[in-house]
Amino acid sequence: MQSGKPLSTKIDATVPTAARMYDHYLGGKDNYAADRAACEELDKVVPSTRALALNNRRFLQRVVRTLTQEFGIRQFLDHGSGLPTQNNVHQVAQSIDPTAHVVYVDNDPMVLVHGRALLEQDERTTVIHADLRETEAIFTHPDTERLIDFSQPAAVLFNSVFHCIPDSETDGPQAVVRRVTERLAPGSVLVMCQLVSEDPKVREFVTDFMDQATQGHWGRVRQEKDVARLFDGLEILEPGLVEVSTWRPDTEVAPRQLTQEWIEFGGAGRLG
Repeated sequence: MQSGKPLSTKIDATVPTAARMYDHYLGGKDNYAADRAACEELDKVVPSTRALALNNRRFLQRVVRTLTQEFGIRQFLDHGSGLPTQNNVHQVAQSIDPTAHVVYVDNDPMVLVHGRALLEQDERTTVIHADLRETEAIFTHPDTERLIDFSQPAAVLFNSVFHCIPDSETDGPQAVVRRVTERLAPGSVLVMCQLVSEDPKVREFVTDFMDQATQGHWGRVRQEKDVARLFDGLEILEPGLVEVSTWRPDTEVAPRQLTQEWIEFGGAGRLG
């Protein structure tokens, strides 16, 4: 747990990170040999991971577009945002309304470096270096306070990130969601999904492998019921909690997750 401890700003190319592995799966170039080797080992047991990562990215783009177009959301707080790729949250939201504000949050120092370089010309978007469990520090960060008015509806994103933190009564996913929800205005939306599997062998392998590969910067692969609990008290938006490639697909022929050894599961929930 990073709470109360300063985050490292040193980039260690020898230890894989979830952000850089995700970047590799998306076809990015901001990753190292250690990240690519970890992906190769992971693929031996869960070969659908690249397709899963791509479908998850498409889900993020669809949900941001939906919240901007249909629900009038104009401010986004993206936890565990990862390395910048094409069609990021701010690009999708600002293509609909150029005045949309976005704050990215990540604990990977490489994300901070690349994100700030990308966004230095965009006064409505920023990236802050923080652990997603540090709710107080995130919400009171000067850049967050500058860009997001929490007296108005906001979208808070936890996209494919809760599997990176372990269970804890004080700092596990449930506790983080509770702290965040308490700070949001009615009409705000939480977007949450994570890697799940109903196969205990898959859950055990991936959890152990990623925990060792990232030197403890991992939580666990959970089950669908665990994700569903995060939405308690929220109005779940249609089509409900689903494998994310089926969440409001753009067309009937949109890519679907074809293998099921593990999936990305979740959706969006609104505060009443």
